[in-house]
Amino acid sequence: MKLGLEGKRAVVLGASKGLGAATAIALANEGAHVIGGARSVDAIAALDGKVDKTLGGTISALSLDLADTASVDAFVAALLKDGGADILINNSGGPPPGEAASLPVSDYTKAFGTMIAPLMSITQALLPGMRARKWGRIITLTSSGVESPIPRLAISNALRQSLVGWSKTLAAEVAADNVTVNVVVQGRIHTERIDELDAANAKRLQKSVEEVRTQSIATIPAGRYGRPEELADVVAFLASERASYIVGSLVRIDGGMIRSI
Repeated sequence: MKLGLEGKRAVVLGASKGLGAATAIALANEGAHVIGGARSVDAIAALDGKVDKTLGGTISALSLDLADTASVDAFVAALLKDGGADILINNSGGPPPGEAASLPVSDYTKAFGTMIAPLMSITQALLPGMRARKWGRIITLTSSGVESPIPRLAISNALRQSLVGWSKTLAAEVAADNVTVNVVVQGRIHTERIDELDAANAKRLQKSVEEVRTQSIATIPAGRYGRPEELADVVAFLASERASYIVGSLVRIDGGMIRSI
């Protein structure tokens, strides 16, 4: 299936590793010119060597620290100076685990400033160009916790919900300009983040990491953790010309883990 992404400019946040890196490669393999934003620009630049150049796709790096307002502003300014973007993949790291009964409110406030506010700011800056060109794709990666709260991830469960409500509201506002806004809900996709959470749970429960992982996988009907590439391929489709009538949707990639309809 031809996705129609040749020559499109795609911005991928958190592109240095994990889901961001896999998504950057998937989009570039479809012919998009990907600008990856993260603190580790060398790691992003190295991804270009993994791209199939058949359709002319590329990956370049632009420094970005979502926790630093000045860095976010400089990132946006550089993008706008170079023509903006057709596709934006919002992707941010997760906060440390903690229980809702004991985490101070200040922890939520701090996390909002690094996980949520910068994504909104970057989106608002790139939107006018998309609307003027009558073509755009905004896709936000989030956690299964927005549908089924995950124990001991109180900050993530609470704050990522705000991105879902914001995305749904934004989708209705810009759809007439052929700009689609959607959210990808990820289950347990095997990245460094999952390894960190498994290790933290193993320490807390005084079990081996392998025991914790086995118990975790037992809750997934597919019987395994997902691969980053499996999520990235879905994101590439949502970013494509073929997905022009998918608007304001939550798309699950979870191996059947979320049991609600």
